[in-house]
Amino acid sequence: MKQRTIRESFALRGKGLHTGVEICATLRPALEGTGICFRRVDMQERPMMRALATFVGGTSRGTVLEQKGWKVSTVEHLLAALYAMGVSNCMIELDGPEVPILDGSSRMWVDEIKRVGLEEQNCDLEELVVRKPIVFDNGKGSWMKIEPCERYEVFVHVDYPSPVLGKQDAVLSDVKDFDEEIASARTFCFLREIKPLLQLELIKGGDLQNALVIYDKRMWQWSMNMLARKLGQKPIDATQLGYLSELKYENEPARHKLLDVVGDMSLLGMPIRGKITVSKPGHEFNTWCCKQLLKELLTKKSV
Repeated sequence: MKQRTIRESFALRGKGLHTGVEICATLRPALEGTGICFRRVDMQERPMMRALATFVGGTSRGTVLEQKGWKVSTVEHLLAALYAMGVSNCMIELDGPEVPILDGSSRMWVDEIKRVGLEEQNCDLEELVVRKPIVFDNGKGSWMKIEPCERYEVFVHVDYPSPVLGKQDAVLSDVKDFDEEIASARTFCFLREIKPLLQLELIKGGDLQNALVIYDKRMWQWSMNMLARKLGQKPIDATQLGYLSELKYENEPARHKLLDVVGDMSLLGMPIRGKITVSKPGHEFNTWCCKQLLKELLTKKSV
């Protein structure tokens, strides 16, 4: 298999989920061996960083890459799209500190990559071929197993103590199915989490169009009205528990967690030929697993 890059440049503009600032992301073709790289064109030095687990500097409501005092946040949805579509080399230029959240999924990134197409390059693509099972466990209920498989597969199980969102599973049995089965699944949060997130000055760009909001714990109508105003939304009936926007899939939250796993594990820097099974994933756990796997590769241990 050969390395590939996008055939031509394209740009998407939108709000940053946490800053609420309008940001433009321009994706450009890149030379063989470049990998996936981010460049902050709003900074004088125009610093560049490769998308590798080594540079994960935070995982609060998204994966943050950080190096020498500068960072890029919320990278996982774009990285998932690039990985699933088979892009090996790409330069991502940002005029702000975040990747635009867009609709909260990988949908628009995938559509643009399909529109411009891919160009095969001369160099062979290095991949991680899993030859024996490897298990990561954080001792807090989350675990990941990576085992031999002829292709890339992902299975995700989520389990929330919620009357609305409890146990769900999602499966990607072939990376070619990402476009139809996973790319449109939106990020989600619980309504009860929004107030503390706002107090932490996060999700300034969040709304019901770019996130699936789950209302699973009753609150007073006046509290609901206050949150709706802060989010720029119309009044919401506080008596009705459930999802505050229509689901795209019955198990959309689990599918989005799978999307996040694809994006976070792409920080290995090469495709994986193997089956990944994850129970109770999250950005902190996903990227921790990826860091451990990267260490195995760097020390040339067999995986």
